[in-house]
Amino acid sequence: MGIKNLMKKDLMIFSLEGKEKAAVLDEMAAKIVECGYGSHQAEILQGLLDREAQISTGIGDGIAMPHVKSININEPVVLFAKSESGVDFAALDNQPVQLFFLIAVPETSDNTHLETISALSRVLNNPEVISELKQVKAPEQVLNIFDTQIAAQKQSQNVTIAEDAPFIVAVTACPTGIAHTYMAEDALIKKAAELGVEIKVETNGSKGVGNQLTAEDIERAKGVIVAADTNVAMNRFAGKPLLNRKVTDAIRQPETLIKQIVNNEATVYHAKQTTENEEVSVSSAGSNLYKHLMSGVTHMLPFVIGGGIAIAIAFLIDQMIGVPKSELGQLGSYNQLAAYFKQIGDAAFGFMLPVLAGFIARSIADRPGLVAGFVAGAIASTGGAGFLGALIGGFLAGYIVNFLKKIFANVPQSFNGIVTILFYPVLGVIITGALMLVVNVPMSIINNGLNNFLNGLSGTNAALLGALVGGMMAIDLGGPINKAAYVFGTGTLAATVASGGSVVMAAVMAGGMVPPLAIFFATLLFKNKFVKDERSAGLTNLVMGLSFITEGAIPFAAANPLKILPGFFVGSALSGALVSLMDIKLMAPHGGIFVIFLVNKPLLYILFILLGSLVSAVLVGMLRSKVSE
Repeated sequence: MGIKNLMKKDLMIFSLEGKEKAAVLDEMAAKIVECGYGSHQAEILQGLLDREAQISTGIGDGIAMPHVKSININEPVVLFAKSESGVDFAALDNQPVQLFFLIAVPETSDNTHLETISALSRVLNNPEVISELKQVKAPEQVLNIFDTQIAAQKQSQNVTIAEDAPFIVAVTACPTGIAHTYMAEDALIKKAAELGVEIKVETNGSKGVGNQLTAEDIERAKGVIVAADTNVAMNRFAGKPLLNRKVTDAIRQPETLIKQIVNNEATVYHAKQTTENEEVSVSSAGSNLYKHLMSGVTHMLPFVIGGGIAIAIAFLIDQMIGVPKSELGQLGSYNQLAAYFKQIGDAAFGFMLPVLAGFIARSIADRPGLVAGFVAGAIASTGGAGFLGALIGGFLAGYIVNFLKKIFANVPQSFNGIVTILFYPVLGVIITGALMLVVNVPMSIINNGLNNFLNGLSGTNAALLGALVGGMMAIDLGGPINKAAYVFGTGTLAATVASGGSVVMAAVMAGGMVPPLAIFFATLLFKNKFVKDERSAGLTNLVMGLSFITEGAIPFAAANPLKILPGFFVGSALSGALVSLMDIKLMAPHGGIFVIFLVNKPLLYILFILLGSLVSAVLVGMLRSKVSE
């Protein structure tokens, strides 16, 4: 069923009243029920919220595609809605959403919603279309825009390619497998047609692998473009010139990628392992290590956040109810309610190191590495090697399993099943476990020494460390340096929660809150140096800053890094230094202002964050030039 048939004139909202995600979704659910396309508004809303809880459907560029599959929907429909001011929808690019395409289908509609998302993504892969949709005032205008774009797409598909045209293949994939996967596909196909190049694009999306490349396709191709932010099958491309890029590169720079393949500027891909996670070349080893590390950290953080805050709440409850001086050793578990929270938090925290090591190993060796990695992390946890030991254990487990894969690479095919189900887990666990028992000895000494060093810091030394981690949070605003500081901070939590929290974690969060707050203050204090849209975004940055979402300041830094980042760095470093100097401790790894009562000196903590933000704002304002509207 085409998009035009799903978009109903009576199912459009041209000025959403809601300002928050839940309110906007409720408004759209009400419209569906009001127009007779569904029933039970509350249940439709809950379905939408449940989907958003997995990952935001805000795909970036001011667009969101919320979707729901429910028995309360009468027929497949697409609701178009527009917000004049924009809504904080937790979009993937952290920007407000103005255009909404709510896809609602009955429970029996198979993959209609995924097919519709794919088709919508292709239409919206055009900045001019997005710009025009932001100006529409009537249903006919919306439908006309889609008519024009769909017709243009059909025309581009009918472009005749010369018989001797170069042939290339590509794979597109994004973490959610929804919009960017298909936007990248459409951009590559469209640009290839303009350049007179024949192309076949495989999509690794939510509905599975589409237009799968065959061995004959790969053999015939001049080269390969892999535009993916998630793992795809790579060994099939061995011996072919290959570009491995982010999925957004294919959306924004399709011509550059296609020309690099056609002009023989790509590196030949060599498959060195049987795992499908192998990267393009040895020169990318550093990025591989970072990718493996972040795979572990990404999966670990929910356990750290959930467990850490639960434990912190346990201490808070005991402090509020009261604990006798003679029982202060049981603070956090003295009262029954506190004990419940402590038990839950300890359980979540107990998974932290096994999950870190397990998913590092999985990133390196695929699923066979998972069990060996979990065991390595558990041994590091019980053996006192801590965070650093688990980190080393994860890499150790992954590469051991890859070594085992090489050993068993030539076994008869009939034995592949038993090798996977028996030899990899048994040998992987035994070898990794034996090596971890050796690794634990020096790593536990290093871990204890580091904890004692951090706990012994005071005065100038503590301030220098706080300035360092605080400043790191502002250097690349969510990039590798920022992540390194954050991971270091969370790594200190496990050993410090029982003693009131981590000074390092407090400095890290303070430093991370400063950049977006600085933008908010700068847009207030220096209005003549920001255009109207930037001043409007200042308020959004206030919310992001208070929530410890450093990435909110990225658009400003990206537009003029030399005039923005120095101010961010100074303010974040100042806040981090002051927090550490005054021995302010934090028991939670995230939350910003919402976990302020888990800070031992909350008022002073807020004061230092505001001070750093104001210093940053003044520096940013002084460095920027005046603008004309």
